[in-house]
Amino acid sequence: MNAASHWERRTVLHDTVWIAVLVIVGSAMALLPVDLGLAVLAGCALFLLTLIRPEYGLYVLVFAIPFGSLRQIQVAGMNLDVTEVCVGLVGVSWLAGMVARRRVIVPRVPLVLPLLIFSSVLVLSWLSALSLAASLKETLKWMQFALIYVFVASTLSERSVHRTINLILVAGLAEALLGIYQFFGRIGPDGFLWPTPIGLFMRAYGTFDQPNPFGGYLGLVAPLAYALWLTSFEVPDSARRAWRFVTRSTVYAALTVVMVVAILMTWSRGALLGFVAAFVVINVRHSRRAAAVFLAIAFLVTVLGAVQMLPSAVIQRFEDFLPFLSIPDVRVVEVNPLNFAIVQRLAHWTAGWQMFLEHPWFGVGIGNYSVVYPSYALPAWTDPLGHAHNYYLNIAAEAGLIGLAAYLLLWGSILSWVWRSVGRVSGYGVGVALGVLGVLVHLGVHNFVDNLFVHGMYLQIAILLGCVVALVSSESGTHGDDRRFR
Repeated sequence: MNAASHWERRTVLHDTVWIAVLVIVGSAMALLPVDLGLAVLAGCALFLLTLIRPEYGLYVLVFAIPFGSLRQIQVAGMNLDVTEVCVGLVGVSWLAGMVARRRVIVPRVPLVLPLLIFSSVLVLSWLSALSLAASLKETLKWMQFALIYVFVASTLSERSVHRTINLILVAGLAEALLGIYQFFGRIGPDGFLWPTPIGLFMRAYGTFDQPNPFGGYLGLVAPLAYALWLTSFEVPDSARRAWRFVTRSTVYAALTVVMVVAILMTWSRGALLGFVAAFVVINVRHSRRAAAVFLAIAFLVTVLGAVQMLPSAVIQRFEDFLPFLSIPDVRVVEVNPLNFAIVQRLAHWTAGWQMFLEHPWFGVGIGNYSVVYPSYALPAWTDPLGHAHNYYLNIAAEAGLIGLAAYLLLWGSILSWVWRSVGRVSGYGVGVALGVLGVLVHLGVHNFVDNLFVHGMYLQIAILLGCVVALVSSESGTHGDDRRFR
């Protein structure tokens, strides 16, 4: 086939695609309700932009993680939100681009081996699953995690990483402002009303329907803003760039303050403890001077607590659950509005523990906690709530001891790699690597009392981890085989 014939066929195919898209959009706008028509129009625009540059789909995904659940569609009886659509578009367009260039490759990125081991163990747990559909759905989450991580790590340039990080911070700011508005406006269900030292306010929950996952999401952004602020104190190389130095530091400081305030307004123990742990690790890893400052602050807080000068509401919030940890049987506890959330968690921990004891090696099947929960539920606690409110216990119950070991191997490898990566980058990269290290610490701590691998937040982790890999590759000059977004 000569070049002219090939070009003619390519032109015809190009025109056919555009005609088909215009027909679909025109039909949708004419036949569907206005809101659905606009949704189809937006979807077609996203589809075309992502086909041109998969990076655009990633940018939309950053906002879809916190806001995508506001609009869902049903396909074959399954609920899909914008996050699944974006992941699919990114994957398809990325593969299509490689096929078009006749250069289909397997990118070489770190941490693939522990991710493959964990994924294999999840598939192995299918053997004991009561519902294969539930197992497949949960396994697909980790396949999406792997896809987005490898895509970001192997294709994004340093400039694209900057854009992605900025968009993550903007999305976090938008969620934080929404939560602050809910807190002061008392907008939400009556069950979220909470007495504070300054009056009765609404626990912030953002677009996540619950305060705890909302606080968890902010905990996956706030450490990043703090680390970028902490590392922004560099002497500008010229007076001309001094204003950029001041502006950048001010913006990162403001972002950190707003998001930390919003986390406080969730009144979530897990989110608060997670951010404190992230704060500690970021400072310790950054410098000895910062570590000394932290130790001084920790000493001051300890002294104030000892002399009872800390706010009583804060102290009570972290003390009221301690007596319940020594209660062997949750069924003997008299439930009241003050201890309801604590007893509810303990009831689900008890059910998860029983699942693990009866299926110690391969669990009840990944994603099957809710499916088998009725057989292990304690009286008066029949609602499975989707997970055990402790991811370590949840993975042990669903994938057994082998699954828990594989998860700890995966997350230990990721933490260790990111810790070392802080010393492999410079300038802006140090702030990103430190921030992602803090995000991972927050995730690890918060997951002791909840499950943050929901609402697409696992994709946020994949994006951030991929950004660190991309920055390390750019710094060392070992770019990925398909790194082309400039």
